[in-house]
Amino acid sequence: MILKSTLAEVADAQMGNLLNRDTGLPRHATEKYPVLASHALIISGIRRCGKSTMLNQLLQRKFEDAFYFNFEDPRLFDLERNDFPRLDEVIADRESRTLYFDEIQVLDGWERYVRQKLDEGFQLVITGSNATLLSHELGTKLTGRHITKELFPFSWKEFCEFKSLRLSEASLTAYMKAGGFPEYVKTGNDDILHQLFEDILLRDIAARYGVRDVKTLQRLALYLVSNVGNLVSGNKLRSLFGVGATSTVMEYFSHLQQTWLLFFVPRFSYSMRKQSINPRKVYAIDTGLVNVNTKSFSDDHGRVLENLVFLFLRRSFHEICYFSEKGECDFVVFDKGKARNIVQVCYELTPDNLDRELNGLFEALTFFEMKKGFIVTKNQSDRFKRDGKIAEVIPVHDFFGG
Repeated sequence: MILKSTLAEVADAQMGNLLNRDTGLPRHATEKYPVLASHALIISGIRRCGKSTMLNQLLQRKFEDAFYFNFEDPRLFDLERNDFPRLDEVIADRESRTLYFDEIQVLDGWERYVRQKLDEGFQLVITGSNATLLSHELGTKLTGRHITKELFPFSWKEFCEFKSLRLSEASLTAYMKAGGFPEYVKTGNDDILHQLFEDILLRDIAARYGVRDVKTLQRLALYLVSNVGNLVSGNKLRSLFGVGATSTVMEYFSHLQQTWLLFFVPRFSYSMRKQSINPRKVYAIDTGLVNVNTKSFSDDHGRVLENLVFLFLRRSFHEICYFSEKGECDFVVFDKGKARNIVQVCYELTPDNLDRELNGLFEALTFFEMKKGFIVTKNQSDRFKRDGKIAEVIPVHDFFGG
């Protein structure tokens, strides 16, 4: 239980802090974010990717009288659902019809409160660092009255705008090393990404999901970020880390993905059961985060490039698989259940690897009955044809639209 006066003081302090922040680089994603009176706009993404800064941009550009409230504030640890009527009074005193709620998912039953405010005619923008904000369950809890979006760390183009660099091979190399977390790009202080990694494991996973064996969670997470681009399976990791059950490892996988730290890409199969038991390829939300926490990663240019291509695809598409039959292909991108793009990643094509890369791509093209796919490289261009199908070799900066 919290006093109304305390809620008012916290709200005023939070709004002052938000308005005093640098509005930063205008994010490209905000152009796609509609704010409607009939629907809540839900924006979710990993910690420190710029959600609060983006809220400030929206506030100063569109809704100067909006009411902002961050539910993760330490002064609100005792906040519960019974306090919502007092929060309503604070909102009424501000006479605002637009509400910006940050990290509201920390409260049980927040969906009902959001639905109540929508029914009262408020415009709502909600941000948070947990993917449950984007889950299909919200379709029933908010009866479809929400639009969901994701925010990622800086893209390569945003990185170049922030650093005043040209879109070039050199700037892409710098981006591969630094990644896109705004504060790290600005300062280059490794402690920022060390602390972020720990905060996600301890606050967003261990505390939120009641994980008791924190040490094993930390060791597993470090192993996974050290192996991005590689295949991992719950059964093998159960044995490697001495975990009691494979299901526990898979729960850790789910938590790591819910917080956007890691993504687990399944092997394509028409059987959902086979998809669930086959090894998955693991990728990280940011190459800078991996570089800082696992120094060996930056030397493996092929895996860094593959991770960047995954993130480029993932920004636009949720359904991505790898293909593995006789040969292998890194990414098959689906939209509404239909294959839309097939992509192979190879840092440098050589006489030793050319057949393997082409065979994997052409096999996937044949399987999905598509005519053209891509082999993304560091800086090579070429074109190969086989049985009426085309393999377009393209430099990564061209693939990204540079």
